[in-house]
Amino acid sequence: MKRRWLAALVLLLPLAVLPVPAATAVPPVTADNGAKIVKETKIDARTVDIEISSPSLARTGMVRLLLPSKWAAEPSRTWPTLYLLHGCCEPVDYRSWYEFTDVEQFTADKDTIVVMPTDGKAGMYTKWWNLGLKSTPDWETFHTLEVRQLVERGYRGGTQRAIAGVSIGGYGSMAYAFRHKGMFGAAASYSGMPNTLFPGTPAVIKGILVREGFYNWFDLWGHEITNIFTWSDRNPFDHVDDLRGTALYISCGNGRTGPLDPPGQSDVLEPAAELTSRSFTDRLRSRGIPATVDYYGDGTHSWPYWERALHNSWPVLAPALGLPA
Repeated sequence: MKRRWLAALVLLLPLAVLPVPAATAVPPVTADNGAKIVKETKIDARTVDIEISSPSLARTGMVRLLLPSKWAAEPSRTWPTLYLLHGCCEPVDYRSWYEFTDVEQFTADKDTIVVMPTDGKAGMYTKWWNLGLKSTPDWETFHTLEVRQLVERGYRGGTQRAIAGVSIGGYGSMAYAFRHKGMFGAAASYSGMPNTLFPGTPAVIKGILVREGFYNWFDLWGHEITNIFTWSDRNPFDHVDDLRGTALYISCGNGRTGPLDPPGQSDVLEPAAELTSRSFTDRLRSRGIPATVDYYGDGTHSWPYWERALHNSWPVLAPALGLPA
């Protein structure tokens, strides 16, 4: 009997020393519309998850923060903020950048707060037009007002900001940059959809929504023809002049097996992203708006390429954050 008890104790000892994320006292701050942090969980010295009670979403929304290494040691300092937006349909949601890339290691020596917010299953980084009798989620206000103000008021975020996103998050980065002119000094799109009205792109967006269970895709922005003004109002391609003065980075592959893929990989999303991205950068060029562009050829719609794109785009993002490239 004693041996059994000792054996059980030995088995349990490793569990006793495993670190457990700790819920801590939340910063007593609110956003202008009443949004507030209802839970803070410290994952490690730099990593913090916050849960926000959001009037814009009519529920709570999660955000993962990576704080600068010197954040605690310099309590009177404010810090620039880098927003990283994930794509549609990611199972780990707001943790995607953290789990699928080296962003933690890459930013360890960079004096910036990294903000990685949820966009739900397929929030599409926008205010939804119509959701029947249900409350309409406003992801744009959640990100650009609620998350932004709570990070600035509760975690000493400053007013130097940059934003980057993958896939539909690439659309989000460009949409937020033009719809909130001056909020972000730099914006990057990796395999994004910055021209939502490019031929075939509305069908891709509808397909994503249906795949994720939003069968009435009219709820997003209505029909792209009968509601053309709603679609256009949110389309970066139609508002490139509002991006003038913002440092821009756009990259995309072609969907064929590339150097960061297992053999035999290909997809249909990356070619679609390339077409809409090229139309967008052609429009920028025609309007005399500078941008750093990287159409790197072979490569799929996947995280290894987006990790590389974050590294490659740092010289564009860093100056907007007041940091060395």
